[in-house]
Amino acid sequence: MALTAVVFFSGYGHTKRVAEYVAKGANAQLIAINEQGEISDADFDTLNAADAIIFGAPTYMGGVPWQFKKFADATSKIWFTSGWKDKVFGGFTNSASLNGDKQVTLISLQTLASQHGGLWVSLGQLPSNTMAATRNDINNLGGSVGLLVQSPSDAGADKIPEGDLESARLYGERVANIAARLKK
Repeated sequence: MALTAVVFFSGYGHTKRVAEYVAKGANAQLIAINEQGEISDADFDTLNAADAIIFGAPTYMGGVPWQFKKFADATSKIWFTSGWKDKVFGGFTNSASLNGDKQVTLISLQTLASQHGGLWVSLGQLPSNTMAATRNDINNLGGSVGLLVQSPSDAGADKIPEGDLESARLYGERVANIAARLKK
């Protein structure tokens, strides 16, 4: 079994809920980036020991929030020693809009993983793009690079579409399974 960690920032609770579903699928440890953009030394130890790391951040103004960026910049000390080289990585994001430029955020998460010499896991779910498709279907936003989630701006995290949450659980499971296969 591979050790998986989900490290995320959540401004309003929506990303936290998605992170919980990803972690459930991956049987992963959750690490929350705080409002100052920091995690503890023990959390960095967990990430260093993990076989797989899944990044999560909301999309604010077309990219990750500054708190996630501060965390990402702090990983440069690990980068100098190739400490995360060959780890398995994945990522997810959410925004209030169906599109909301989430792809830009995913690409920045993928780039961070690539800078660390990691192996990125795509979503691996066919899009639900037929006339009969609903928001309760998996991958109803049609992502491929990573997990895309839509969170209504006028509602709490409990209103995230069930299809997005199931996509999150399945994605966590996929990342952990790939990490386990590579660990053998």
